[in-house]
Amino acid sequence: MVASRTVDLRSDTVTKPTETMRAAMATAEVDDDILGADPTAFRLESEVAKITGKEAGLFVSSGTMGNLISVLVHCDIRGSEVILGDNSHIHIYENGGISTIGGVHPRPVKNNEDGTMDIDSIEVAIRDPRGELVFPTTKLICLENSHANSGGRCLSAEYNDRVGELAKKHGLKLHIDGARIFNASV
Repeated sequence: MVASRTVDLRSDTVTKPTETMRAAMATAEVDDDILGADPTAFRLESEVAKITGKEAGLFVSSGTMGNLISVLVHCDIRGSEVILGDNSHIHIYENGGISTIGGVHPRPVKNNEDGTMDIDSIEVAIRDPRGELVFPTTKLICLENSHANSGGRCLSAEYNDRVGELAKKHGLKLHIDGARIFNASV
């Protein structure tokens, strides 16, 4: 008999902590994270950076905050534009924070049923920088992996690479909202 297990990838907030997880939280060594003295936060940031192959990690209180910080880092000039899926978490569920707080213009492209966006449609949405006097300047492309509104479907590495190549071709940055990435790895 084959064991069957359902893994719910819709949201990182669906996961409920086990008793072991609760015990780890209750006994974790904590201090002032802002002053860089919290050993638990430091270990978490270091471990995640190592797992993801990045030079550093930053612990934030929510995926929404992480996405907002990422968009603002890449779109550091008010009036910048981000290309993102019309059914993406950043566009639908994050209270318009990129525009309200950052002055960043969203340029939605239709999400396919599997969470991807058509590569040609992304390229068409990229603004010609010569029009920056009258149009927002495209600075960033955002993907969501796994894609919540597509049933938690995972984007393939090949797709992510193709979008990354497109971003490089146009001198843009690529941000991947990976709020459910560890759920998806299961």
